[in-house]
Amino acid sequence: MKVLLIGSGGREHALAWKLAQSPLLTALYAAPGNPGIAEEATLVDLNTEDNGAVLAFCRKEAIDFVVVGPEAPLVAGLANTLRDGGIAVFGPSAAAAQLEGSKGFTKDICAKYNIPTGAYQRFTSAEPAKAYIREQGAPIVIKADGLAAGKGVTVAMTLDEALEAVDSCFSGTFGAAGAEVVVEAYLDGEEASFFCLCDGTSALTLASAQDHKRVGEGDTGPNTGGMGAYSPAPVMTPEMVERTMREIIEPTIAGMADSGHPFTGVLFAGLMITAKGPELIEYNVRFGDPECQVLMMRLKSDLLPLLYAAATGTLASITADWSDEAALTVVMASKGYPGTYEKNTTIVRLPQEDKATKVFHAGTALQDRQLVATGGRVLNVTATGRTVSAARDAAYTALDQVEWDNGFCRRDIGWQAIAREKA
Repeated sequence: MKVLLIGSGGREHALAWKLAQSPLLTALYAAPGNPGIAEEATLVDLNTEDNGAVLAFCRKEAIDFVVVGPEAPLVAGLANTLRDGGIAVFGPSAAAAQLEGSKGFTKDICAKYNIPTGAYQRFTSAEPAKAYIREQGAPIVIKADGLAAGKGVTVAMTLDEALEAVDSCFSGTFGAAGAEVVVEAYLDGEEASFFCLCDGTSALTLASAQDHKRVGEGDTGPNTGGMGAYSPAPVMTPEMVERTMREIIEPTIAGMADSGHPFTGVLFAGLMITAKGPELIEYNVRFGDPECQVLMMRLKSDLLPLLYAAATGTLASITADWSDEAALTVVMASKGYPGTYEKNTTIVRLPQEDKATKVFHAGTALQDRQLVATGGRVLNVTATGRTVSAARDAAYTALDQVEWDNGFCRRDIGWQAIAREKA
């Protein structure tokens, strides 16, 4: 099978690494890719924002299957263009991708189909939003409605912080994503990321993970795209997985089909495990980043037929096999991230990899045959181990071999699971 992978981050490197292991694969292309992905796939100079150009490439190279990594092309309708052109594609239609593309859309789906989530209101101007916030009090959550690269959410612990977040959205900090704001109740509990594949009617449970969104240790500082993750998340017990499927995932799949937008692809539920049980914080319509990296390290099954089954409506006959080991990834980011940071700084050395350790490239490029950091999140140093503690130790041992003066990381990835192990 000839496959084209869309994307250039750590998530896509993990997908490329796993897809490249498939005996069904005859050729793997990636656009635009990165130096890590180039070790697994042929990089293609292709404008992935031009849906027609992607379709033309697929026809020219007789591509059998397209795997779309990031959310933006999905929200922009790339899957629609490819399907209409007769190309099998992993990822939802533009209408179904609204589950990530519009937080208000997702909240309305939850309300209509009785999916547990925080109470909310939608606003298109600042003053009514502020009046609602003053009425509700803090803590409270303010979200830019559209895509904001994981940075459009403020969990405001004070009234002033909440009002400032509203002003930030409507002043254009997040561009068009902030033209509408969702204000919702603060949910108290432990967060978890839960993933399943969907083919429009069936769902296949994958695995759980826990992300670390804040830039600083102890979960302090501003939100980021994610500073590290581990899998599985101990808070997602078998009972909690069963409840999540029954109370959240299955009603969503049925509701999307009922609304005329059947969902195919990967459904990534950001959950808060509260005293009442699982509640939905938000949906993403692609694998998490960096959660994908730890999922791919634990997945024993061939990834390609899993994704293809989701794309072609044949998921009911498929199962996935997972390693009992834990996996943990630490993000190395450019100093200054998530604010301004210097680009094109030199990465002198990467660690040696083995069966249990892998470095996934996120924001890297080659300049004069030298690896440089081009993004905010740059490397994902990932390892497996018998426990989360063991995986953490292996990941940080590898990370300490990286020679890159402009890099930094959190040193407490996995702290919640490790505290459980010690209890």
